[in-house]
Amino acid sequence: MSHHWARIGERGSLAGMRLMVATQRRLGRWPFRLLLWPVMLWYFLLHGTARRASRAYLLRLDPGLSRHPCKRLWLGYRHFLAFADALMDKVAAWSGDITDEHLVGSGIARFSAAIDTGQGGLILVAHHGNLDVVNALAERHPGLDLTVMMHTRNARKFHALLERVTGRPRPPVLEVDEITPATAQCLAERLDAGGYVVIAADRLPLSGERSRRLDFLGAPALFPEGPFRLAALLRCPLYTLACVREDGAFRIDFEPFDDTRDLRRRERERWIAEAMQRHADRLAQRVRDHPLQWFNFYPFWLNETGSIHDPTP
Repeated sequence: MSHHWARIGERGSLAGMRLMVATQRRLGRWPFRLLLWPVMLWYFLLHGTARRASRAYLLRLDPGLSRHPCKRLWLGYRHFLAFADALMDKVAAWSGDITDEHLVGSGIARFSAAIDTGQGGLILVAHHGNLDVVNALAERHPGLDLTVMMHTRNARKFHALLERVTGRPRPPVLEVDEITPATAQCLAERLDAGGYVVIAADRLPLSGERSRRLDFLGAPALFPEGPFRLAALLRCPLYTLACVREDGAFRIDFEPFDDTRDLRRRERERWIAEAMQRHADRLAQRVRDHPLQWFNFYPFWLNETGSIHDPTP
């Protein structure tokens, strides 16, 4: 059966989520993890679509896991635990609890240097690692005009939780399926004034946007063309941004990816195809470096008929 990721609803009540957050904030990380293990085991056992998607992903990384079912199950459970840890890191990021000493990597200085040029740009991200931690970076630049574009309607409970427990409103988010010519014009004006637009380039929106079949981790998968068509339209510098948990800290990578200011119209289609595969290749390498921080728990790869399907139980 086909599943679109945005139609896979949240599991768990808001009250349960609040209990988990309260445990971490009042008792600390380890009491929280002790509570987390049985909760995520329940989720792992009952949420078949996410469990099978995790298994399919892990087998892409290491086909040899098919011969070791116990090892594969344990790794799948750890994958779920990593996701739960990332959710709590989001709470910490929104609460302002992540201090500078927890942020490492060359991306910190590169981000500041890009802002200092006064030239805005489009930042490509993916659901790998924890990008909410980058809020701590943005707070270093109070005047920064940062627009985040993503689909959030399948995570309303969690966003409501974040606003309630942190006392802070959600950062401004522009829903991906709300882009119009007027929206594009507004984004272009923000970039011209030195602002930045952040957009996820690894999930297909519900609006039926055009997609492209790319090689990802050795198999075909669909990626959205929208972020790259937007980049061609806005004619601006492109960057990639990633943040992973590593050795108790958060490593931030911010790198130049391309520049469409001189891209000719007749070259646009060729550039989109090449840039999309190049971005997928970069993402694949980051995923291999930190495999348990890939957080797309839905059917991702195409089957032999060219359609996305839920892996067999």
